[in-house]
Amino acid sequence: MQLTAAQRQYLKGLAHARHPVVIIGDKGLSPAVAKEIERALAAHELIKVKVASSDKVQREAWLQSLCEALGAAPVQHIGKMLVLYRPAENPAIHLP
Repeated sequence: MQLTAAQRQYLKGLAHARHPVVIIGDKGLSPAVAKEIERALAAHELIKVKVASSDKVQREAWLQSLCEALGAAPVQHIGKMLVLYRPAENPAIHLP
């Protein structure tokens, strides 16, 4: 899924006030954590994921693999926070 710059900016604004709903801990991205992210995307459409790893390359790789596996779009990777978006069947978030 690809987002335009305007759509990404809009989603960043919506995500700003949200809290992380999933945390990827020291053991990394396990199948159980990926399943929780799947559930959170189904429930919220736009989620924040906090990552404990200080390795920026690893965080970026996890963001890309999650987006590919779950059919989501990467919105933002800032610090240890990842923001993902996947529209629901009946979307609550309407993109510009």
